[in-house]
Amino acid sequence: MIAEAAVIVPFTGAGISTECGIPDFRSPGGLWARNRPIPFDEFVASQEARDESWRRRFAMETTFAAASPGRGHRALASLYRAGKVPGIVTQNIDNLHQASGFADDHVIELHGNTTYARCIGCRQIYDLGWVKQHFQDSGHAPDCVTCEEPVKTATVSFGQAMPEDAMRRAAEFAQQCDLFLAIGSSLVVWPAAGFPLMAKNAGARLVIINNEPTEQDDMADLVIRHDIGDTLGPFVGN
Repeated sequence: MIAEAAVIVPFTGAGISTECGIPDFRSPGGLWARNRPIPFDEFVASQEARDESWRRRFAMETTFAAASPGRGHRALASLYRAGKVPGIVTQNIDNLHQASGFADDHVIELHGNTTYARCIGCRQIYDLGWVKQHFQDSGHAPDCVTCEEPVKTATVSFGQAMPEDAMRRAAEFAQQCDLFLAIGSSLVVWPAAGFPLMAKNAGARLVIINNEPTEQDDMADLVIRHDIGDTLGPFVGN
């Protein structure tokens, strides 16, 4: 399928990054098994929730900092360099696709990026080091120095609006490819989970690579329930 395809769009979820040491969210022992997600409205309304959100992020700092692209990331980057992949759609927030060789403009991040922060009001960008220093000095999550609205990791929380530009670009990619690879996603988080179906309905072949079954397996042209690194490893360096 990869050999025959002219335009391949990968769509990645947390499963592609687990071999890099970043835990996923839903599996036993995943992040949500240990900590209840903090919804966006709660983050906005409560200083305590903002403090807890940043405490969790800094507790994960060593994990994110130590992670490097795995075989899945590097395989997709190889296909990107070969001209098969125009860009990538991802639910991940770990920046590993960029680290593997994708240009920033060619990584469509549906759920944002945890490697920097942003004011939820004026959208000013902040370095995590600045946030951490303020947090350590004051014991509280900081507000924006410009508009005094809360500063949050540049990620999309439950109840927060999806990024319109990323959603539009992802839809265009899904409708213009002839092979759509859904990799390491449980395909239960909507509206992101709609893109494989959109690609299929537009005439693309759909391949799902995931350890666990998904609700969209019956629609796929090929389902591979196997380790992502092992499955995509042969494409590394091509």
